[in-house]
Amino acid sequence: MSDAEGSAAVSMDLGQDHAEIRDAVRKICDRFPGTYWHRLDAESAYPTEFVAALTESGFLGVLIPEEYGGSGLPLRAATVVLEEIHAAGCNAAACHAQMYIMGALLRHGSVEQKRRYLPKIASGELRLQAFGVTEPTTGSDTTQLKTRAVRDGAFYVVTGQKIWTSRALHSDLMLLLARTTPVESVRRRTEGLSLFLVDMREAKGNGMEIRKIDAMINHGTTEVFFDQLRVPAANLIGKEGSGFRYVLDGMNAERTLIASECLGDARWFIRKASAYAGERVVFGRPIGQNQGVQFPIARAHCEAEAAELMIRKAAALFDAGQDCGAAANMAKLLAADASWHAGEAAMQTFGGFAFAREYEVERKWRETRLYQIAPISTNLILAYVAQHVLGMPRSY
Repeated sequence: MSDAEGSAAVSMDLGQDHAEIRDAVRKICDRFPGTYWHRLDAESAYPTEFVAALTESGFLGVLIPEEYGGSGLPLRAATVVLEEIHAAGCNAAACHAQMYIMGALLRHGSVEQKRRYLPKIASGELRLQAFGVTEPTTGSDTTQLKTRAVRDGAFYVVTGQKIWTSRALHSDLMLLLARTTPVESVRRRTEGLSLFLVDMREAKGNGMEIRKIDAMINHGTTEVFFDQLRVPAANLIGKEGSGFRYVLDGMNAERTLIASECLGDARWFIRKASAYAGERVVFGRPIGQNQGVQFPIARAHCEAEAAELMIRKAAALFDAGQDCGAAANMAKLLAADASWHAGEAAMQTFGGFAFAREYEVERKWRETRLYQIAPISTNLILAYVAQHVLGMPRSY
């Protein structure tokens, strides 16, 4: 094979840069400066106005097909939206789930379910922001979750508890993963789990209770309790017992999108730190003249550039309908590391002023730390790469 043929064999389109989307997102974010996010932090409040602005612009419906009122754009376009939100100093955590949660409904829901819910989600009439998966005693071991859904005629009766269910107090709909067949009655532990679309407007006070969790960041997270909640059987997504596969199907999009948020955070930290390093004068010279200040920022920039390439690759594979599991996981790991290292570099560059809220560094530093843990731990990603990419024995 010639060099030209070899290059052609491995080349791929890493996606458009969507300059027009970036510009539009920046203009929206300009209306929500640091003072807006400081106030929300102090009040532990939800960014209702920010979410409304994104909804009205159509950006939360970019992945919903045009036939259902969305834009029908590729995953690459969605990554650009989230990257720019975070690069502008804002936070998309209040609404990012709508982009990837609806994928389960779109790909596995019935025609009636899609016609009933997707247009209203695209318009903002309904919010699909809550995803009930994680439980207090099972953590990342999803196949061992304890929440049960038992068929009773035209309903399923749900009993159990979820935790770290973000945005549950600000969502109309929830995707809920529950066990419909006891784990001891299935051949494989991934079987017997089912996915439901829960109308939270009807469920609150009728078998569902939501309690807010005070956390280090203003993430609107909660714990949700189910006590004999009756969910219509018509709200079952796809086939009973196949819910785990449906959830996995959406995780590649989730990890790619979260990686783009991390990339945006890294861009924000690097820009802030570089500017401050050039302006701050100590001992008669800008601190940015010192290699001890320069190098961590420069290294964070290199890591961010590398992470962007992996994000583009993951999105390109996803949009092409190809296997993107490894790329999506690696994109999440690389971007989360880049954002955290950039945040650390910014903290060190600003020194004591990094702790002053007016500079916003401490808020963004707290927010980006989350992505070392959620929505999947970097250690679990390393275990995945070791087993599924490098062929090592399974470690857990």
